[in-house]
Amino acid sequence: MTTQSHTPHSATASASSAAEPTEAHTSAASTFHPNVDQAELDKFSALATRWWDPTTEFKPLHEINPLRLAWIIEQIDGGLIGKQVLDVGCGGGILTEAMAKAGAHVKGIDLADKSLKIAKLHSIESGVSVHYESISAEALAEREPGQFDVVTCMEMLEHVPDPSATVRACSQLVKPGGWVFFSTLNRNPKSFLFAIIGAEYVLRLLPRGTHRWQSFIKPSELSEAARLANLTTVCFKGMEYNPFNQRYSLSANTDVNYLMATRK
Repeated sequence: MTTQSHTPHSATASASSAAEPTEAHTSAASTFHPNVDQAELDKFSALATRWWDPTTEFKPLHEINPLRLAWIIEQIDGGLIGKQVLDVGCGGGILTEAMAKAGAHVKGIDLADKSLKIAKLHSIESGVSVHYESISAEALAEREPGQFDVVTCMEMLEHVPDPSATVRACSQLVKPGGWVFFSTLNRNPKSFLFAIIGAEYVLRLLPRGTHRWQSFIKPSELSEAARLANLTTVCFKGMEYNPFNQRYSLSANTDVNYLMATRK
């Protein structure tokens, strides 16, 4: 038996609770401006000092990082070497630094200043060169459109008030022919059972209240949001957690956690 879990990546997130399932859609117009929930900024800021401690609530993120990095690299001809890469919702910089180590020129953006401070300090300590900035994807897209070969937006979309706006911004930021990668959680009864009840209440892989099931995004919804943003969906990949051997793996099962590769 496998279960899926999910870990906070971006500070641009919305408050959550283990509420009973009700439907939600990425295409709904947002009344939030900017596209961020201050309560979640505050929550991630409170966790900032623990980003790089693999024994804390960020343990799942450290464990899935090699899997998602390898998957990203295998999609791109020539990998990440020499590529201009943007990590949207970079948090403390775990994926950001990993992509820089893989040979990319990486910029990480987030709106949680404390998390960015931790990311900058860790970059100095590790000697891995990364440029960090406190700015939203939407604002950066207005300032620097079409400047990146690769854009990643991982474990973030289900946390922002208007995920479609973030998808559009990612599309605006990438060069024609470039890649945009997303990861998020599917919305169905199984994901409520596994990602909320299982991960937060039974296995306690994540703190209670990390996610709000209503904000999860079906692959069909994310693919449609990408299409409307002039991105072509290339492939999906699922991610699962086995509680018996306590390991994560990539699979064809997108019922709960999944990744999506797109090109412009």
